[in-house]
Amino acid sequence: MSSIRYEKDANGVVTLLLDAPGQPVNTMNAAFQADLREVVDRLEAERDQIRGVIFASAKRTFFAGGDLKALMAVRAEDAAAFFRELEAMKACLRRIEKLGRPVVAALNGSALGGGLEIALSCHARLCIDDPSIEIGFPEVTLGLLPGAGGVVKTVRLLGLQAALPFLTEGRRVAPAKARSMGLVDGLARDRDELLASALAWIDAHPDARQPWDNPGHRIPGGTPSSPAVAAVLPIAPALLLQQTRGNFPAPEAILAAAVESAQVDFDTAMRIESRHMTRLVTGQVAKNMIGTLFFQLNEVKAGKSRPIGPPRWRARRVGILGAGMMGAGIAWACASRGVPCVLKDLDLAKAEQGKAYSARLLAGRVEKGRSSAADADKVLAAITPSADVADLSDCDLVIEAVFENRETKAQVTREAEAVLDAGAVVASNTSTLPITGLAEASARPEQFIGLHFFSPVDRMQLVEIIKGERTSIETLAKAFDFVLQIGKTPIVVNDARGFYTSRVFGTFVNEGMALLGEGVPAAVVENAAWQIGMPVGPLAVLDEVSLKLADDVLHQELADLERERHEHHAHDHACGHEHEHGHDHGHGHRHAHKVKSRRVPESAVYVLEKMAHGFGRMGRAHGGGFYDYPKHGEKTLWPGLSVFERGGRSIPFEDIKDRLLYAQAIETIRCLQEGVLESTRDANIGSIFGWGFPAWTGGTIQFVNHVGARAFAARAQELAQRHGERFAPPELLTKHAADDTPL
Repeated sequence: MSSIRYEKDANGVVTLLLDAPGQPVNTMNAAFQADLREVVDRLEAERDQIRGVIFASAKRTFFAGGDLKALMAVRAEDAAAFFRELEAMKACLRRIEKLGRPVVAALNGSALGGGLEIALSCHARLCIDDPSIEIGFPEVTLGLLPGAGGVVKTVRLLGLQAALPFLTEGRRVAPAKARSMGLVDGLARDRDELLASALAWIDAHPDARQPWDNPGHRIPGGTPSSPAVAAVLPIAPALLLQQTRGNFPAPEAILAAAVESAQVDFDTAMRIESRHMTRLVTGQVAKNMIGTLFFQLNEVKAGKSRPIGPPRWRARRVGILGAGMMGAGIAWACASRGVPCVLKDLDLAKAEQGKAYSARLLAGRVEKGRSSAADADKVLAAITPSADVADLSDCDLVIEAVFENRETKAQVTREAEAVLDAGAVVASNTSTLPITGLAEASARPEQFIGLHFFSPVDRMQLVEIIKGERTSIETLAKAFDFVLQIGKTPIVVNDARGFYTSRVFGTFVNEGMALLGEGVPAAVVENAAWQIGMPVGPLAVLDEVSLKLADDVLHQELADLERERHEHHAHDHACGHEHEHGHDHGHGHRHAHKVKSRRVPESAVYVLEKMAHGFGRMGRAHGGGFYDYPKHGEKTLWPGLSVFERGGRSIPFEDIKDRLLYAQAIETIRCLQEGVLESTRDANIGSIFGWGFPAWTGGTIQFVNHVGARAFAARAQELAQRHGERFAPPELLTKHAADDTPL
């Protein structure tokens, strides 16, 4: 037994010390399962000499859960074998429950997933009262369910109404909360008291048994047929569907397993749970989510995209130029992680307003009990508002977060560098402007880099790090370390217009406008985006960003292209111009260009110019765009959008959904092909955490692998023939499609 140490004291109490060799945590891998079977055989053989059993851990955590690498390897054809292995594991845990001796789990650290299932197989769970310890079932966040008894036992302990949100949302709770819920039976101050309490519990409960083995046991709150439960249960699937949109099988499987298992005997319930688990493990969604949201995310946090050579670095003091929404958010990100910062604006009043943003966030946290007043004061004290550039002199990193204007950014860069030490790094929080161009204003471009934060900074975890042509590996390493220092998730990309995230997300909103321009009703466009799992529809996003900004960016691109061709930029204000798809522009304003946008489909250009110039609807901040925004009540689609439906062609709904997904995935492949992205890992993590690409896919590149490179290329070609060359498979995709290998 290499992973479990069997120690019996003079009083007949056996301590099973979980200690996987060479591993930082204990996991439910094949070696552990074999060791557990051997341990149970010995416990049963020595039962007459045993007074009780304590499960304890030699690691910092109690037990981390299942072996995700092994789960990733389970294929559809392995379903029967996996089901048998799962049932064998549960049978082993069941033998512990029916040992006839008291068994206690002594939780010295977090017990998540399989760790909590081992604890639930004990007759009591005692835990150190440390708020950093987590108790819960996070399986649903990886496309799985707690398949070693977690669903069945939680329902029998807590009841359906309390268990379902805990299971379907993957909640993690601190020991005190777990005690109040009934998942933990007692709390201890430290490890010594924990083990003493476990011994005392064994003495006090010589005939311990599980609640569900008591003939008089009833599920708290009742079974699905109980009037109180039956009254609310019918709406549960609808509420769940509203959250999952039908894209995530795991929450639905948890609901089914919980309800079904509550209507049968315990052993049958466990088999039902195993069947649902087997279906999830052999499905593709779980593989997508485990691969990206566990393995690739951990690789990012471990520094896989960081240069190897430079030593680890920590920022001592950060300067932030611009105290608007982004600058204020970056100040919060620094101060909340204990990094002192100077928040500078043109005048002190604006800088104070930026600091007030953090004060409001902290007030909310104190009110909800998530922070003490003293801790809140400490965070606020880390932000120094200023209007004096000299206050940046002792900063080793300065982040510029002013307007998206090259001249303004150049001016503040030069001002900051004039007072900084020679080794200080200057970063730009730009979302679109090429870093190499912005670095021209720097006297030391090798120490200039892009740090693209996402709004709102306090909630968005991603930071896109952009390397300029002359950015050094030392500067990249410092930027990477800083992002981890403030608790964010970094991805690294090379310089290009729009970088990765803004460039690819732009294809989503542009495709939404293109669909509208081709006659698809706005409600259908928005609902298609909702159904595939995007956070909001493309038209709603454009309203928030502002159509004015999108129009300005479009015309800047067209002007640049025309200048490249040495042609004049012409404007045509003619009425009644017929669009290439047969749309009548009516009374609208139309710009005619001798060049076509490389980013925006023609039908989307038509919609954007019609909205911005013909109708004067520039977005939410300008009074309304694709939506109306009444003072009281929810926003609604603007009725005037029906003008785009005239003469529209019928487009299959599957094509509409695929156009929104494929546009983003194909543009990501182009980013890989062009070297903007250097890894599929950063592509996947960036898409999910940056703009909310559907998590069930595992990210933009994993979505291609989910479909299969060959099938994806064939579908892309089909979309290209029907809807435009922008869907044509890039060379990199064609190469992988030839032998059907993952990207």
